[in-house]
Amino acid sequence: MTRGFFITIDGGDGAGKSVQAKRLEESLRADGIPVLLCRDPGSTRLGEAVREILLGRSEIEICPQSEMLLFMAARAEMVHETILPALEEDGVVIADRFLLSTLVYQGIAGGLPLDEIMRVGQVAVRGRFPDLTILLDLPAEVGMARISRPLDRIEQKGLAFHKKVEAGYREALDFLAEKSGTVPLLIDAAGDPDQIASEIYGEVTRRLRAVGLGRRE
Repeated sequence: MTRGFFITIDGGDGAGKSVQAKRLEESLRADGIPVLLCRDPGSTRLGEAVREILLGRSEIEICPQSEMLLFMAARAEMVHETILPALEEDGVVIADRFLLSTLVYQGIAGGLPLDEIMRVGQVAVRGRFPDLTILLDLPAEVGMARISRPLDRIEQKGLAFHKKVEAGYREALDFLAEKSGTVPLLIDAAGDPDQIASEIYGEVTRRLRAVGLGRRE
Protein backbone atom coordinates (compact mmCIF):
# COMPACT_ATOMS: atom_id res chain seq x y z
CA MET A 1 0.00 0.00 0.00
CA THR A 2 1.25 3.47 -0.88
CA ARG A 3 1.74 6.05 1.82
CA GLY A 4 1.23 9.79 1.48
CA PHE A 5 -2.18 11.38 1.97
CA PHE A 6 -4.87 11.53 -0.70
CA ILE A 7 -7.51 14.29 -0.54
CA THR A 8 -10.41 14.83 -2.91
CA ILE A 9 -12.59 17.93 -3.11
CA ASP A 10 -15.99 17.35 -4.63
CA GLY A 11 -19.42 18.91 -4.99
CA GLY A 12 -21.93 20.18 -7.50
CA ASP A 13 -21.14 22.52 -10.37
CA GLY A 14 -20.38 26.03 -9.15
CA ALA A 15 -19.60 24.93 -5.59
CA GLY A 16 -16.03 26.26 -5.77
CA LYS A 17 -14.09 22.98 -5.92
CA SER A 18 -11.33 24.17 -8.23
CA VAL A 19 -10.80 27.41 -6.31
CA GLN A 20 -10.61 25.65 -2.96
CA ALA A 21 -8.38 22.88 -4.30
CA LYS A 22 -5.93 25.46 -5.63
CA ARG A 23 -5.96 27.44 -2.40
CA LEU A 24 -5.33 24.32 -0.35
CA GLU A 25 -2.43 23.38 -2.63
CA GLU A 26 -0.88 26.83 -2.19
CA SER A 27 -1.28 26.76 1.60
CA LEU A 28 0.25 23.31 1.98
CA ARG A 29 3.10 24.16 -0.38
CA ALA A 30 3.82 27.27 1.71
CA ASP A 31 4.12 24.94 4.71
CA GLY A 32 6.85 23.00 2.92
CA ILE A 33 4.66 19.96 2.26
CA PRO A 34 5.12 18.17 -1.11
CA VAL A 35 1.75 18.43 -2.83
CA LEU A 36 0.30 17.49 -6.21
CA LEU A 37 -2.93 19.02 -7.54
CA CYS A 38 -4.79 17.16 -10.28
CA ARG A 39 -8.19 17.39 -11.91
CA ASP A 40 -10.54 14.56 -12.77
CA PRO A 41 -10.91 13.98 -15.63
CA GLY A 42 -7.56 15.29 -16.81
CA SER A 43 -3.96 15.66 -15.65
CA THR A 44 -2.66 13.20 -18.27
CA ARG A 45 -2.65 13.26 -22.07
CA LEU A 46 -5.35 10.59 -22.14
CA GLY A 47 -7.33 12.27 -19.38
CA GLU A 48 -7.35 15.65 -21.12
CA ALA A 49 -8.46 14.04 -24.39
CA VAL A 50 -11.29 12.24 -22.61
CA ARG A 51 -12.21 15.46 -20.78
CA GLU A 52 -12.67 17.21 -24.11
CA ILE A 53 -15.10 14.50 -25.22
CA LEU A 54 -17.02 14.39 -21.95
CA LEU A 55 -17.30 18.12 -21.31
CA GLY A 56 -16.55 19.90 -24.57
CA ARG A 57 -18.46 17.90 -27.18
CA SER A 58 -22.10 18.80 -26.52
CA GLU A 59 -23.12 17.51 -29.95
CA ILE A 60 -22.22 13.94 -28.96
CA GLU A 61 -24.91 11.89 -27.23
CA ILE A 62 -23.33 9.79 -24.46
CA CYS A 63 -25.34 7.34 -22.37
CA PRO A 64 -24.68 7.05 -18.61
CA GLN A 65 -22.81 3.74 -19.04
CA SER A 66 -20.45 5.24 -21.62
CA GLU A 67 -19.99 8.37 -19.50
CA MET A 68 -19.09 6.24 -16.52
CA LEU A 69 -16.58 4.14 -18.44
CA LEU A 70 -14.94 7.20 -20.02
CA PHE A 71 -14.55 8.86 -16.63
CA MET A 72 -13.11 5.63 -15.24
CA ALA A 73 -10.61 5.29 -18.10
CA ALA A 74 -9.33 8.83 -17.55
CA ARG A 75 -9.24 8.21 -13.79
CA ALA A 76 -7.30 4.96 -14.15
CA GLU A 77 -4.62 6.72 -16.19
CA MET A 78 -4.41 9.58 -13.70
CA VAL A 79 -4.00 7.15 -10.81
CA HIS A 80 -1.29 5.29 -12.71
CA GLU A 81 0.67 8.31 -14.02
CA THR A 82 0.31 10.92 -11.29
CA ILE A 83 -1.46 9.93 -8.07
CA LEU A 84 0.29 6.69 -7.10
CA PRO A 85 3.82 7.98 -7.86
CA ALA A 86 3.21 11.09 -5.72
CA LEU A 87 1.82 9.05 -2.83
CA GLU A 88 4.73 6.65 -3.03
CA GLU A 89 7.00 9.65 -2.35
CA ASP A 90 4.99 10.43 0.81
CA GLY A 91 3.42 13.45 -0.84
CA VAL A 92 -0.05 14.93 -0.47
CA VAL A 93 -2.35 14.59 -3.49
CA ILE A 94 -5.36 16.85 -3.98
CA ALA A 95 -7.85 15.81 -6.66
CA ASP A 96 -10.48 18.20 -7.99
CA ARG A 97 -13.26 15.55 -8.26
CA PHE A 98 -12.81 11.79 -8.13
CA LEU A 99 -14.91 8.63 -7.80
CA LEU A 100 -17.62 10.33 -5.72
CA SER A 101 -18.59 12.47 -8.72
CA THR A 102 -19.26 9.38 -10.84
CA LEU A 103 -21.36 7.81 -8.10
CA VAL A 104 -23.49 10.96 -8.07
CA TYR A 105 -23.66 12.14 -11.69
CA GLN A 106 -23.82 8.81 -13.52
CA GLY A 107 -25.17 6.84 -10.55
CA ILE A 108 -27.83 8.64 -8.56
CA ALA A 109 -28.63 11.32 -11.15
CA GLY A 110 -27.93 9.15 -14.20
CA GLY A 111 -29.63 5.99 -13.02
CA LEU A 112 -26.73 3.51 -12.82
CA PRO A 113 -26.53 1.20 -9.77
CA LEU A 114 -23.94 2.39 -7.26
CA ASP A 115 -22.59 -1.12 -6.71
CA GLU A 116 -21.98 -1.46 -10.44
CA ILE A 117 -20.03 1.81 -10.54
CA MET A 118 -18.08 0.82 -7.45
CA ARG A 119 -16.94 -2.46 -9.00
CA VAL A 120 -15.51 -0.62 -12.00
CA GLY A 121 -14.12 2.08 -9.72
CA GLN A 122 -12.16 -0.40 -7.65
CA VAL A 123 -10.35 -1.49 -10.80
CA ALA A 124 -9.75 2.08 -12.00
CA VAL A 125 -8.27 3.33 -8.71
CA ARG A 126 -6.38 0.10 -7.94
CA GLY A 127 -7.91 0.03 -4.49
CA ARG A 128 -6.34 3.40 -3.55
CA PHE A 129 -9.29 5.42 -2.35
CA PRO A 130 -9.00 8.92 -0.87
CA ASP A 131 -7.99 9.25 2.75
CA LEU A 132 -10.22 12.32 3.01
CA THR A 133 -13.12 13.37 0.78
CA ILE A 134 -14.29 16.96 1.21
CA LEU A 135 -17.81 17.68 -0.02
CA LEU A 136 -18.65 21.32 -0.74
CA ASP A 137 -22.39 21.44 -0.12
CA LEU A 138 -24.34 24.07 -2.07
CA PRO A 139 -27.89 24.32 -3.49
CA ALA A 140 -27.86 23.50 -7.18
CA GLU A 141 -29.56 26.72 -8.23
CA VAL A 142 -26.95 28.78 -6.36
CA GLY A 143 -24.08 26.86 -7.92
CA MET A 144 -25.44 27.10 -11.45
CA ALA A 145 -26.05 30.83 -11.04
CA ARG A 146 -22.38 31.30 -10.12
CA ILE A 147 -21.17 29.98 -13.48
CA SER A 148 -20.45 32.93 -15.77
CA ARG A 149 -18.62 31.09 -18.58
CA PRO A 150 -20.34 28.97 -21.29
CA LEU A 151 -21.74 25.76 -19.80
CA ASP A 152 -20.03 22.45 -20.57
CA ARG A 153 -21.91 19.37 -21.82
CA ILE A 154 -22.82 18.07 -18.36
CA GLU A 155 -23.68 21.51 -16.95
CA GLN A 156 -26.14 21.87 -19.85
CA LYS A 157 -28.27 18.99 -18.53
CA GLY A 158 -30.53 21.45 -16.73
CA LEU A 159 -31.52 22.40 -13.21
CA ALA A 160 -33.70 19.32 -12.62
CA PHE A 161 -30.68 17.08 -13.24
CA HIS A 162 -28.46 19.20 -11.01
CA LYS A 163 -31.06 19.09 -8.23
CA LYS A 164 -30.76 15.29 -8.38
CA VAL A 165 -26.99 15.73 -8.11
CA GLU A 166 -27.39 18.00 -5.09
CA ALA A 167 -29.76 15.58 -3.36
CA GLY A 168 -27.57 12.58 -4.16
CA TYR A 169 -24.23 13.79 -2.85
CA ARG A 170 -24.72 12.93 0.81
CA GLU A 171 -26.12 9.50 0.00
CA ALA A 172 -23.20 8.77 -2.33
CA LEU A 173 -20.69 10.11 0.21
CA ASP A 174 -22.05 7.76 2.88
CA PHE A 175 -21.93 4.88 0.37
CA LEU A 176 -18.32 5.65 -0.57
CA ALA A 177 -17.26 5.95 3.07
CA GLU A 178 -18.83 2.60 3.91
CA LYS A 179 -17.37 0.77 0.92
CA SER A 180 -13.87 2.30 0.87
CA GLY A 181 -13.12 3.64 4.34
CA THR A 182 -12.52 7.17 3.06
CA VAL A 183 -13.20 9.85 5.68
CA PRO A 184 -15.95 12.32 4.71
CA LEU A 185 -15.90 16.03 5.55
CA LEU A 186 -18.97 18.16 4.76
CA ILE A 187 -18.38 21.89 4.20
CA ASP A 188 -21.08 24.54 3.70
CA ALA A 189 -20.01 26.17 0.42
CA ALA A 190 -22.45 29.08 0.63
CA GLY A 191 -20.22 31.21 2.83
CA ASP A 192 -17.22 33.44 2.30
CA PRO A 193 -14.51 31.71 0.20
CA ASP A 194 -11.78 32.85 2.60
CA GLN A 195 -13.57 31.32 5.57
CA ILE A 196 -14.18 28.10 3.62
CA ALA A 197 -10.50 27.91 2.67
CA SER A 198 -9.50 28.46 6.29
CA GLU A 199 -11.84 25.72 7.50
CA ILE A 200 -10.55 23.25 4.91
CA TYR A 201 -6.91 24.10 5.65
CA GLY A 202 -7.45 23.69 9.39
CA GLU A 203 -9.08 20.28 9.03
CA VAL A 204 -6.51 19.05 6.52
CA THR A 205 -3.48 20.14 8.53
CA ARG A 206 -4.92 18.54 11.66
CA ARG A 207 -5.31 15.23 9.83
CA LEU A 208 -1.86 15.49 8.24
CA ARG A 209 -0.22 16.01 11.62
CA ALA A 210 -2.01 12.91 12.90
CA VAL A 211 -0.26 10.78 10.25
CA GLY A 212 3.10 12.51 10.48
CA LEU A 213 2.81 14.62 7.35
CA GLY A 214 2.25 18.01 8.95
CA ARG A 215 4.06 21.27 8.54
CA ARG A 216 7.81 20.94 8.24
CA GLU A 217 9.55 23.63 10.31
